[in-house]
Amino acid sequence: MKRLAAKILSTCFGIGYFPVAPGTVTSIAAVLCYYFIPILHEPALLLSLVALSTVVGVWSGTLMEKECGEDPSIVTIDELAGQWLALVFLPEGLLPALLSLIFFRWFDIAKPGPVDAAQRLPGGWGIMADDLLAGLFANLAVRGVMLLFTSFYLWVAV
Repeated sequence: MKRLAAKILSTCFGIGYFPVAPGTVTSIAAVLCYYFIPILHEPALLLSLVALSTVVGVWSGTLMEKECGEDPSIVTIDELAGQWLALVFLPEGLLPALLSLIFFRWFDIAKPGPVDAAQRLPGGWGIMADDLLAGLFANLAVRGVMLLFTSFYLWVAV
């Protein structure tokens, strides 16, 4: 029963079994949920969901690694948590949501510096930590781009 629960939760109810780019598909699903479920725009709720999916991800990811090997691609709860972290406290709208998706996927795939180091943590910790860092960096990158857009607009308007 524990293994079944770990499979269901770690794969985000089966999205992880998508045959092509399951991490990207899960990230897109996370953005769509955020975009179309307005209550998810509440930072306290979204942060609570990030925390909950992190705890569940560490537990289920550890079990899945024992069964499927190191950081199995079917485990996508880490993308869910990371993508939601990338969206926290951003302004509402399609552009910030799309930018968060692009930056999150870039940081998650490219794994610059600390993101790569976090992936080396043992078990479910490593599965979750790199995506949470990727989400944090994506959030900061979107904020930077939005600040540049605003600064450019103010500069052109003057």
